[in-house]
Amino acid sequence: MGGTDDFSKIPNGPPGIEERLKILHEFGVRAGRFDLNRLVQLFSTTPAKLFGLYPRKGTIAVGSDADLVIFDPEKKHTISVATHHSTCDYNLFEGTEVTGVPETVLVRGQLIVDSGELVAQPGAGKFVKRARVGEQLAPSVAV
Repeated sequence: MGGTDDFSKIPNGPPGIEERLKILHEFGVRAGRFDLNRLVQLFSTTPAKLFGLYPRKGTIAVGSDADLVIFDPEKKHTISVATHHSTCDYNLFEGTEVTGVPETVLVRGQLIVDSGELVAQPGAGKFVKRARVGEQLAPSVAV
């Protein structure tokens, strides 16, 4: 187990970020606790604002980065360590059946996930400087 003999190798918390959208859609939207607009707010707009990245991130607008998730709200999926992309050997949500999965992901308009599979090339990421607290980040300029 990682970290047994070297604390610097202890994983940072439990795995599950990959499953977060599926879980909140299933037990939030599908369970009637909140609507799809609130889910988008929780996953996109609010974090972008909290981290000083709005309006470049967190909205679909002229000058924003065109980060989009195409989500199939009817596709059924059983969460499992056998299907997640983490290198962790367990899954907190093992065996949980959900309806609704992300199918396609675009970052800055570039396809990075297609039919649920990562297709991005290493190095495709880009550091985005955030605004200072209390300031607003200027949208990126389309070229």
